[in-house]
Amino acid sequence: MSLSQASLKEIQEKYSSAEVSISPQILRRLQRDPRSGARKLYNTLSRRLEEQTKERKRLDAMLHFERVLWKAGIVHIAGVDEVGVGPLAGPVVAAAVVFPPDTEIHGIDDSKALDEETRQRLDGCIRAKASGIGIGVVSVDDIDRINIYRAGIRAMQLAVSLLPVLPQHVLVDSRTIPDLSQPQNSFDKGDGINFSIAAASIVAKVYRDNLMTELDGSFPGYGFAGHKGYATPAHQDAIRRLGPCSIHRKSFDYIRELCGQYSEAFYTLKHEGSTITSRKALADWECRIRESRETLSPMELKKLLLMASRLWKRTK
Repeated sequence: MSLSQASLKEIQEKYSSAEVSISPQILRRLQRDPRSGARKLYNTLSRRLEEQTKERKRLDAMLHFERVLWKAGIVHIAGVDEVGVGPLAGPVVAAAVVFPPDTEIHGIDDSKALDEETRQRLDGCIRAKASGIGIGVVSVDDIDRINIYRAGIRAMQLAVSLLPVLPQHVLVDSRTIPDLSQPQNSFDKGDGINFSIAAASIVAKVYRDNLMTELDGSFPGYGFAGHKGYATPAHQDAIRRLGPCSIHRKSFDYIRELCGQYSEAFYTLKHEGSTITSRKALADWECRIRESRETLSPMELKKLLLMASRLWKRTK
């Protein structure tokens, strides 16, 4: 049946799914269709084709490095990323993901750029198509013992070691993983520009978020299911009220600040800084900070001067 003979309902049903590719030919045929509803459908499908073309280019760019390696005969390429460096509570988690050659998943992006529903959906797609996934988890006790930077590295090492297939090449977000025999490439902000690293960021984020939601039941009152351990105002208030629990990172200096373990001079100066609205008041306040350096610890002084630097940028 020609397009002019088909009902608009039939055409709409055919292209109802956003996954169906739209060709320029079908748009040209719609554009020539004399029916009034055809113009609306043409406009709708034109916008979708533009979105599909944009996504195609983005996905091709993200897959560029993998395709070069696949073409060279390197089959097992592991993308690696970690999540949970910034939170005040909970473990740090890393994921390593290996895909069969020529794998594509539309919508893959940095996990931070995706909403929770999209991350959950893409996590299922990744797990369905991946030839191997490894998850590395480093506990709060280990974070406090070896520091968060080393814990992030350790989580990535574990993730690679737990892959069911031995990777031939490793792609990493922003870091180099020590003690790996495989060649590896580090990409600055790789979770936003590389397919395999972005997939790893999604898997790690979904895994950690689910873990924090489970821990919320064991540690009520802190709201872990909502903020996932990050330093939201609600989480900070909970720490002030309840004190830190066993999954809070006691080595994080901010925990000490929230628990009132800094000097009285620090809290007084910090409160004064929060009320500043003019550059003259800011200059006077910064002078008082420097005059109080003998009563402040190096960390307290550093935090107040950082606060001053931020206020200078914001205060007109």
